[in-house]
Amino acid sequence: MTKLTDTQAAILRAAAEREGHNVLPLPGSLRGGAATKVVDTLVAKGLVEEVDADLRKGEPVWRETGDGHGTTLVATRTGLAAIGIAPESADSALTDATEVPVEDTETDAAAETKPAHKERKPRDGTKQALMIEMLRAETGATIAEIVAATGWQQHTVRGAIAGALKKKLGLDVTSEKSDQGERRYRIQDH
Repeated sequence: MTKLTDTQAAILRAAAEREGHNVLPLPGSLRGGAATKVVDTLVAKGLVEEVDADLRKGEPVWRETGDGHGTTLVATRTGLAAIGIAPESADSALTDATEVPVEDTETDAAAETKPAHKERKPRDGTKQALMIEMLRAETGATIAEIVAATGWQQHTVRGAIAGALKKKLGLDVTSEKSDQGERRYRIQDH
């Protein structure tokens, strides 16, 4: 079963009570970047989807697409099932693309393992990109070499390797100690 945060569950419960299972309006305490992050996660998990907003009916707009058009957000069958609600099959507000059996454990497991964010890549021309380039070289690089190239402190370089490169970007960074006692770091490309 899909794990939900309290905020995600509250959004889906509110949508279940609205006509057409509209997700909007979001709770008043959820604004700006936080709202976008929560919605992006719900969409990535398949719990909510963007559909064309019918502006003539006054449907709330999540995102404007141009030319007076916009999208709104609706809870999917999977989203309703995640909060324990089995929608009636004749519900026209839910599209065929969102039809998922309520007890489909394979789909729930796939939704849990699917990353909720896009693959991250460093911007070109940044110090982080320079560091990655140095670490991808055949010989790799030492902390001192990276400090000299970036102007960062040693602890910043170590933190960037452990946090940004390994955890956030998922790069396989290894290190070896040379005979001279110097530790060299390299990115293992598979």
